[in-house]
Amino acid sequence: MNIILLGPPGAGKGTQAQKLVEGRNMVQLSTGDMLRAARTSGTEMGNKVAAVMDAGNLVTDEIVIGLIREQLEAGGDHGGFIFDGFPRTLAQADALGSLMEEMGQTLDHAIELQVNDEILVERILGRAAEAIAAGGTARADDNEESLKTRLMAYYKQTSPLIGYYHAKGDLKGVDGLGSMEAVAGEIAAILG
Repeated sequence: MNIILLGPPGAGKGTQAQKLVEGRNMVQLSTGDMLRAARTSGTEMGNKVAAVMDAGNLVTDEIVIGLIREQLEAGGDHGGFIFDGFPRTLAQADALGSLMEEMGQTLDHAIELQVNDEILVERILGRAAEAIAAGGTARADDNEESLKTRLMAYYKQTSPLIGYYHAKGDLKGVDGLGSMEAVAGEIAAILG
């Protein structure tokens, strides 16, 4: 089973992906993790990634699709893939759909973690304050100004995917503001 997790920054996509990795033996394909791993891999694709990143440029969609292709080709004994952080744009969604079709794979669900922005910002700022109060550190971008910038980028670039996957009949929504267990339960019900 292959799924995409959609939702704004801080909605809990990473947390839910980890639960699926642990509970269903799925493989989380996080573009950030894949790029970091490729950069140090010494492979031809890794050298391309390193050159682009070292020049301070954004990695192209073609490179990211190439990294995803490598993961899909690697196969293995697992319960499917979770796309986390990709696609972010309609062009990337089209490219991913073409790749999946070419490789005989399907996208089973696009799951949107639905949140209220004001409550989401309060939750993230509260989480950051708790971490600092406990003697830890918060993410550098867990502040109100940065969160609003990240949310605006999400709505400009990524939110059109909600309509895209809805039109394809792949979109399912869950209440992303529930407890971790409640959200995981809603996702489990969708996946069957």
